Amino acid sequence: MFGDYEKVFLEDSPRGACLIGGLNVYNRLMEKRNLLITGLPGTGKTTLVTRLIDRFRDLKVVGFYTAEIRTGGERKGFDLVDLRGERVLLSHVGIKGGKRIGKYGVDVVGFERYLGTAPFFGSGTDLVIIDEIGKMECLSGNFTNLVVNLLDAPITVIATIALYGGGIMDRIRTRPDVRLYRVTQDNRDNLADEIEKAARATFARPS
Repeated sequence: MFGDYEKVFLEDSPRGACLIGGLNVYNRLMEKRNLLITGLPGTGKTTLVTRLIDRFRDLKVVGFYTAEIRTGGERKGFDLVDLRGERVLLSHVGIKGGKRIGKYGVDVVGFERYLGTAPFFGSGTDLVIIDEIGKMECLSGNFTNLVVNLLDAPITVIATIALYGGGIMDRIRTRPDVRLYRVTQDNRDNLADEIEKAARATFARPS
């Protein structure tokens, strides 16, 4: 933004040094557009994501969150709830054959069909939300490729990711452009403010 001469001139004055310092903070924030939420099962990652979705209604947000499928009080599987209102089956105890995580059969074909229709890179998209980058979702090569492409792109991403798990999940968690938030029962009510502030800082532009 500044040439060497202008930068030296600014640093020689208190107001200039403050401006340079502010720009350095801004640049560090812009380097970490990828905000990942992790934590143990049941600590409220999806609840936190749905709260954040409500806070970003002034933006064009694309993505999905997971919802449990329950019958008679018993969890039978998971749906993906697209932010356009579509609901897509991800996994179910009734799915026989194919890929499985524990007792759940995973509908990889249906998941990838959905991924092909979602406008993650659509014109005007401000923010992408993904809940979650987990073992079920990562059974899809299309999904893992999509996640890497989104994290590489100049777009802000908020995603949940499993606390444990190697391979692609470990590589994602340890990326230098990722800011990782661990949610617990003690901090989950305050994290929404912190993550919203961090995300909105990535949309800012110096005047």
